[in-house]
Amino acid sequence: MAPPVISEISGIAEDVDKPPSYHGGTNAAAETIINVDDAIESIGFGKFQRRVLWAAGLCFTADATEIMLLSFLSLTLQSEWDLTARQTANMTACVFAGSLVGTLCLGYLGDHLGRRPAFLLSTAIISLFGVCTAFATGYSSLLGIRFMVGFGVGGLTVPFDIFAEFLPTSHRGKHLLIIEYFWTAGSLMTPLFAYLTLESSWRLFVILCAMPCIISGFLGACLVPESPRWLISVGQDDRALEVIRNAARVNGVDPDIMFHRNVKLAHDEVEEAGFGDLLSRKWRKITLLLWGTWFGYSIGYYGTILTVTRIFDADVEGADAQGVPSFDYKAIFISASAEIFGLFAVTQTIDSFGRIPSQVTSYIFGGIFLCSLSLSAGSLSNNSLTVLAFFARAFEMMGSCVTWVSTAEILPTEIRTTGHSAANAIGRTGAFISPYLVGTNNSLKAIGPIMLVIHLLTAWCSHYLPESKGKGLGHTADDDANEGEEKDGSEMTFRYDSATASSRVSDTMGAGYPNDNSINQEGQDQYYPASSRVIV
Repeated sequence: MAPPVISEISGIAEDVDKPPSYHGGTNAAAETIINVDDAIESIGFGKFQRRVLWAAGLCFTADATEIMLLSFLSLTLQSEWDLTARQTANMTACVFAGSLVGTLCLGYLGDHLGRRPAFLLSTAIISLFGVCTAFATGYSSLLGIRFMVGFGVGGLTVPFDIFAEFLPTSHRGKHLLIIEYFWTAGSLMTPLFAYLTLESSWRLFVILCAMPCIISGFLGACLVPESPRWLISVGQDDRALEVIRNAARVNGVDPDIMFHRNVKLAHDEVEEAGFGDLLSRKWRKITLLLWGTWFGYSIGYYGTILTVTRIFDADVEGADAQGVPSFDYKAIFISASAEIFGLFAVTQTIDSFGRIPSQVTSYIFGGIFLCSLSLSAGSLSNNSLTVLAFFARAFEMMGSCVTWVSTAEILPTEIRTTGHSAANAIGRTGAFISPYLVGTNNSLKAIGPIMLVIHLLTAWCSHYLPESKGKGLGHTADDDANEGEEKDGSEMTFRYDSATASSRVSDTMGAGYPNDNSINQEGQDQYYPASSRVIV
């Protein structure tokens, strides 16, 4: 069934045969003002969103490959370049240091210059310096190049937010998790690339890992427009409507019917917000809880990856003649494939179980399995360790995916990429710490309990975040921030419930337009969407 046209959603018939009383005593057509939530909901999910999904998703693949390659590249170069354990950890940490700086800069650009420029700049930086890694001539040059790769990786919250801002509410939870399959694809591709190329050339290995971002940048430049939510927030309402009309056309819906000449987008210009606003009284509680969750999840997720690689890595001193350490690729690949299992499981439960319970459960069990894995290394069989690694990776993936979804849903448009990037920066700080925490100088017996405590603290922080299931994008934070404040009663408004609105739209489409007698003050809200207004 084709999506309902805006005139159907708002209950405004385009039939010119309506009596004058229908339009308040005139024959003039009513001007329908809708907000961007209703407009995006009306075009549905289709080819347009799938295009954005591929462009943004390949950014996640690039993020995964550029991060995952560190666990292979650092140990390989430790042997080839005779590096110390601290130098090896520095190679990993410099990427996270770069992403810490990059996420603050590129996220800020996303809110102030636009989502699309920040997206394209991020992919350009990663692609350029990812390829340049292959031409590094020594330890110092490699650190500088990888720092810049990390700088670009820091901006990859922006394509995720672009995708979220094009999704109808009814499709948001599921499809924001589907994008995580691209991350999983990257985490599986990396050990495959390592297996195929690492023994012959680590330089070819890093070039292959840069390819997903190169493709993503090309698709983004060709297929991804500016976010209409951002355009409205900066007062470019007409341009935002044109983006939505084009999206409707790509989805196979006639924009001239969907958004006729009397349809206007509600003006929702907001004041520019910066990083300082995140700690204002309005946003402080949510910001600190998000930061705590991201800091803990990043230590847990990246610490788990590095711990698994360390456990299934033969002693570096036993490297082959070319100085390449021996990896148990089978065990690493099986544990990496656990992310598919975890992602599938959370995709099926996120809309029924909720964002917050999903995070809490995942972080608790992820910590338990990682602690068990660390304490059991050297005492259990390889198969048993593989099972523990499998479930540790699965629960880490489940928790981290839901945290990404929840963060994008909680934050409002004016601070979404700034707030998301700031949380990501805190997360990158945790990721920066992880190679030192699980480095070869630290005992696995000590790492396990420490990681368990970190996971429990992460679960505690996520427990106190507001639930965003079934709510409009960014409305959760507004409700939480404005809790207890009196609402202005000077203007008649209609509250929006997507499920109720959908059923009302279906009823309207089945029964035709309402007759004159059906439109009265008592039942007026039956035909108006939440935040739409009709101006006569």
